[in-house]
Amino acid sequence: MPRRVLTGVVVSDKNDKTVTVRVDRRVSHPIYKKTIARSKKYAAHDEKEQFKLGDKVQIIESRPYSKSKCWEVIYDAAEAKAKTAKKA
Repeated sequence: MPRRVLTGVVVSDKNDKTVTVRVDRRVSHPIYKKTIARSKKYAAHDEKEQFKLGDKVQIIESRPYSKSKCWEVIYDAAEAKAKTAKKA
């Protein structure tokens, strides 16, 4: 079974080896059919503590690191996008 990958923004980096990532998504209201913005916060493992507040990152499902932390930060999404744009 493939592991889920989500993209979000770091909203807190105060914990040791942990960042809080807010993932936004858009859903359609079942009755009114209007698009609504929903968000959820995930605690993600950041071993090297390299990600700071406001960074756009990708997180992937992983083994449980603690009671509430079962996600791991892969890399900085904005930085990776800039690198690919430079190459082209």
